[in-house]
Amino acid sequence: MLGSLSLLWLAAMTTSLVSQSQILTLEDYQEGEEDDVTVATPSLAVRCDYDRCRHLQVSCQELQKVGPVACLCPGLSREDQQPEPPRLGEVQIVAEEGYAVVHWCAPFSPVSHYWLLLWESNGAPQKSAPLNATVRRAELKGLKPGVAYVLCVVAANDAGESNVPGADVEGPENWTGPSFGPCRKLIMPPKPVTLVYAAVGVGTALALLSCAALVWHFCLRERWGCPRRQGIAQASEAL
Repeated sequence: MLGSLSLLWLAAMTTSLVSQSQILTLEDYQEGEEDDVTVATPSLAVRCDYDRCRHLQVSCQELQKVGPVACLCPGLSREDQQPEPPRLGEVQIVAEEGYAVVHWCAPFSPVSHYWLLLWESNGAPQKSAPLNATVRRAELKGLKPGVAYVLCVVAANDAGESNVPGADVEGPENWTGPSFGPCRKLIMPPKPVTLVYAAVGVGTALALLSCAALVWHFCLRERWGCPRRQGIAQASEAL
C-alpha cells in the first residue's frame, strides 16, 4: 500500500516538473524571439526643397543626391524634347535709372540655359547673353522712357529651345499675346524729372496767358473807356 502511494506521488511530481519546464521553455523562446525580431518602420517619402521660381535654384536631381534620403521631384519632360516655355513673373520697372528687373519660373522640363528677347518698334529682337540654368532673375538696362517693348524669356537644352508666341508680329504695338506666359508687353513710363519739367512748363504758360489777358483787358479799357462810366456821364449831361 505504501509502495503504491509512493509511486503515485512520484508520478505526480514528475508530471508537474515536466509541465513547468515546458512552460518556462516556451516563454523563454517567445521572449528571445521578440528580442531578435527588429520592427522595420517604413520611411515616408518627402518632396525635395525645390522651388522652380527661386533665384539660383539648383536642379531637383542634385537635391536628391545631396539629401540622406531620396526625395521626390516634380515630373519633367524627356531630355530629347525641347523644353516647355518658362513663365514670366514680376517685372519691376525703375524709370529713373532706365532699367527693369525681370523674374521668371522654370518650366517642367530639363533646361541647360536661358536668354531674354527684347523687341522695340519694328526692329529685330535684341538677344541677351546665355544665363545659367539656376538663374531666375535678370536686369534689362538701357530702356528708353515712354517706349513700348515686348519682353520674352526663352529656355533651351540640347534638343532645342522653347516656343516664343507672337514672334512673327512686327512691333510691340501689334503684339496681342497672352499676359500669362513667357512674354509680356512692357511700357516704360516717362522719367519723373520730365513730368516735373512738363508741369512747370504748363504752369508757366497758364500764368503768361493770364497776364496777357489782364493786360489786354486794361489796354482796351484805357482806349475805349468803361461803358458804364460813359452811360453815367451821358445821364448827368442830360439832367
